[in-house]
Amino acid sequence: MVKRRKIYEGKAKILYEGPEPGTLIQYFKDDATAFNNEKRAVLDGKGVLNNRISEFVMLQLNAIGLPTHFLKRINMREQLIREVEIIPLEVICRNVAAGSIAKRLGIEEGTPLPRSIIEFCYKKDELGDPLVSEEHITAFNWATHQEIDDIIAMTLRINDFLTGLFAGAQIKLVDFKVEYGRLYEGEMVRTVLADEISPDSCRLWDMTTGEKLDKDRFRRDLGGVTEAYAEVARRLGIIKEAAGAEILSFSQDKSEE
Repeated sequence: MVKRRKIYEGKAKILYEGPEPGTLIQYFKDDATAFNNEKRAVLDGKGVLNNRISEFVMLQLNAIGLPTHFLKRINMREQLIREVEIIPLEVICRNVAAGSIAKRLGIEEGTPLPRSIIEFCYKKDELGDPLVSEEHITAFNWATHQEIDDIIAMTLRINDFLTGLFAGAQIKLVDFKVEYGRLYEGEMVRTVLADEISPDSCRLWDMTTGEKLDKDRFRRDLGGVTEAYAEVARRLGIIKEAAGAEILSFSQDKSEE
């Protein structure tokens, strides 16, 4: 068993030192959290499914020329990624009213928004990841004007692509959260997509029934969380029909740490 140096542990992932300079290994845990870590559980197989789904999406985005930190999937729970300096913002793109925007603005959940809306939250767990404006971001030097422009452009491009991708699987992309990082290449610095894209970070509803296929199943005690994630993976062609139950058994597949 190879002992690797842990760089960082978050709520759903662990980052380890990578095999080459400028790389990291991203390990997907089965931990589920909600409401700023007030609600917690371990959901067998969730990390495996998120790893596979995020790999699939990142490869698709790389293929259309959108820069990401993703290099390759190593095994069922781990990815090799580029080391980036995380910009301390959560970037939320909303297509349909759900979650906090429905509560804040008194909009009935499920109402289509006039256009896609991008929101920024300051990435700080102890503060509850507060909503911030572009003025806050530039005043406190969390990101430059150019980085904000790049982030907005990339997020809208991701939204367009994912909306079509999920629609092909009869899934409505309600909203999603992404994070970005600075990739240093010599004297050049690029803004690239980081973190993950999975049912943990997206709201995904069945187009016909409205059934939730995302983390809201955990937030709202609807049950069947990993089964819903497996259904997303099945519809996207990532796993086969018979593989769903098998995937859920991979919680025992703990990679070397």
